[in-house]
Amino acid sequence: MGLGTPILNAPMGGVAGGKLAAAVSTAGGLGMIGVGSAGSVALLEREAEHPRQAGRRFGIGLLDWKLTREPALLDAALAAAPALISVSFGDDWSWVERVRDTGIVAATQVFDVEAARRAADAGVDVLVARGAEGGGHGEPKVGTLPLLEAVLDAVSGPVLAAGGISSSRGLAAVLAAGASGAWLGTAFAACAESLASQSIREALLQAGETDTVTTRVFDVALGYAWPSKFPSRVLRNDFSDQWSRREGVLASDAAARAGLAEAIAADDRRIAHVDAGQGVGLLTDVRQAAEVVERLSVGAAQLLGSWAFLAEAVATETTVASGATDSVIDGFGK
Repeated sequence: MGLGTPILNAPMGGVAGGKLAAAVSTAGGLGMIGVGSAGSVALLEREAEHPRQAGRRFGIGLLDWKLTREPALLDAALAAAPALISVSFGDDWSWVERVRDTGIVAATQVFDVEAARRAADAGVDVLVARGAEGGGHGEPKVGTLPLLEAVLDAVSGPVLAAGGISSSRGLAAVLAAGASGAWLGTAFAACAESLASQSIREALLQAGETDTVTTRVFDVALGYAWPSKFPSRVLRNDFSDQWSRREGVLASDAAARAGLAEAIAADDRRIAHVDAGQGVGLLTDVRQAAEVVERLSVGAAQLLGSWAFLAEAVATETTVASGATDSVIDGFGK
């Protein structure tokens, strides 16, 4: 796609708006706008104006089950003329042809090899192998690296890696494994350009890698129509502790549901949810998106460059089958 760096910000609903998308694209990646559970056509059109006015390419992320209820969202996304449209969390592929017919790249998130094959067979251009470590909604079946390896072996098209990648080390790892790029959410959630509130940023910066849980309690309390197989990885808080494994009771507790809505309105993150992946412990401060992209890119390039001698050794020794292995091992030891 002609990007300066193989980085896309995940289209996090309520966090990944137009300003973040414009900043990521300006820095050389592809910025994504998220139309989440509470998204609307008006929100999509408003946020798309930011990268358009900046003259930057961008992408849009949509939810399959949301499109079923509001098909106008896809019409609005196509009209916004993004470079890429992602539709995830469902098995309806009718959108793929419409997207590709307009010259827009079609992408989707997959959570196992069979889903990857179905998406590829449906004509999806780019697959996002989203591992269980990722923040927000997903099907927590397989960790990012083993999922990426399996999907790369199963399909021939470009595959992006997602889930728990919040540093240059993580980016280097998935690129070395063969990913075409990385789809990063938590790494950008606390950026100055994101739609996150100050309390969300503070919660993210204070959290460690063991402070996330996978739960459905917030979706149940808010009445969102997320399929039950797609729970959300969030920062653990008082609400998740209280209602974990009690979703049936919560669904009929009007007071508890009203309390969550009030906490969200008051930005009280002891009760209100904060999506976060297991890489959240690597966030240390609020940064501009351009700085995040630069740090990730430069650090990954340095790490990958340190292995250049290995590729050179393999290339120069391929004609000497008996000595190639020893040569490479000797080089590794140095």
